[in-house]
Amino acid sequence: MCQSEARRGPELPAAKWLHFPQLALRRRLGQLSCMSRPALKLRSWPLTVLYYLLPFGALRPLSRVGWRPVSRVALYKSVPTRLLSRAWGRLNQVELPHWLRRPVYSLYIWTFGVNMKEAAVEDLHHYRNLSEFFRRKLKPQARPVCGLHSVISPSDGKILNFGQVKNCEVEQVKGVTYSLESFLGPRISTEDLPFPPATPCGSFRNQLVTREGNELYHCVIYLAPGDYHCFHSPTDWTVSHRRHFPGSLMSVNPGMARWIKELFCHNERVVLTGDWKHGFFSLTAVGATNVGSIRIYFDRDLHTNSPRYSKGSYNDFSFVTHANKEGIPMRKGEHLGEFNLGSTIVLIFEAPKDFNFKLKAGQKIRFGEALGSL
Repeated sequence: MCQSEARRGPELPAAKWLHFPQLALRRRLGQLSCMSRPALKLRSWPLTVLYYLLPFGALRPLSRVGWRPVSRVALYKSVPTRLLSRAWGRLNQVELPHWLRRPVYSLYIWTFGVNMKEAAVEDLHHYRNLSEFFRRKLKPQARPVCGLHSVISPSDGKILNFGQVKNCEVEQVKGVTYSLESFLGPRISTEDLPFPPATPCGSFRNQLVTREGNELYHCVIYLAPGDYHCFHSPTDWTVSHRRHFPGSLMSVNPGMARWIKELFCHNERVVLTGDWKHGFFSLTAVGATNVGSIRIYFDRDLHTNSPRYSKGSYNDFSFVTHANKEGIPMRKGEHLGEFNLGSTIVLIFEAPKDFNFKLKAGQKIRFGEALGSL
């Protein structure tokens, strides 16, 4: 008895010493849970950052008292990417001294593998700032437009995914999907459309298909920072409507697209919709980090990454007017718009069942090359 008591005697103070911090932490976490959501996030960020930076298990004792770190995705979404992108845009507009242009642009060319032999102007001193260099034009013969196929690539880039749209879900990369309706937004009123849907009711996908027997197809093209930054009309079609979604400006590289579900629905984007010879056709330019500027050449009213728009909203503009009842006609290969740095183009269109893509997932493609045909 004496021996057992002697053994238990020294353990009591140690037990109290061990349990006291946990009790105090539980009380503190209880106080945090009563805070407003913004204040709670603000208090959680420092611990979360430490959790991911410190060696594995360093903050594990906190999990025993009920604390959980903010997920990496939530942490990344909290970064003010819109503000950072606006700052980057201002920096891009700063004119570089003549002597500094060659070393700065040469570093960029070496880092991202830019082929300046294709540029309309190869002299690096010609580009006054980074913005002009990013939006450089190509020599006319550098990108011949394929005339044999009905749909061509609107830009240089990498094919992330393509195929039929099934169950109103579209794959941004293999195995990671996003909602078709969340991406394009609610259906436009049929009164404003030059073409009625084949079925006035039913799923969102069926509302887009205008002809019996047709299918809905998609193609996702990722533009890397070293790619040609302008995009062109992928086919002969008429643009009738523009929808602008202000949103985040997270990176859209393939690794990030696998990590964040519905990434394209979170990011700022400009959706152009209209029709081609087989029915519904749309081209969406998706913004990304440091790519707050999306420009559509025929749309002077479009202003992207603007503080006056709030996330979660969208604004519509119709190109169909009393004076122009058809919209904006676009020819295959015609200049359509441009990005700053790099981003993503998403095509969603209607075509007959025998439409075939001439692609492989992951392949590099250049503007003017064939995407698919009947």
